[in-house]
Amino acid sequence: MAAKPSFQQSMNRLEDIVEQLEKNEIELEDAIHLFEEGLQLVNHCDQQLKDFEEKVNTLMKGEEAGEQNG
Repeated sequence: MAAKPSFQQSMNRLEDIVEQLEKNEIELEDAIHLFEEGLQLVNHCDQQLKDFEEKVNTLMKGEEAGEQNG
């Protein structure tokens, strides 16, 4: 199984896809495939951001609990 790309790798690939689609120099079928790949990357990035936010919230709650007990 291939490793999932990092957030930055996904964002870089999204930028590449947007540039290619904006040029209007590719075949329709290729544009559709790029668009599908872009949507998958957007969903992947969205999930990563949610995971990051959850981790930060967990860390902050732990920090707050430590301050109350200390």
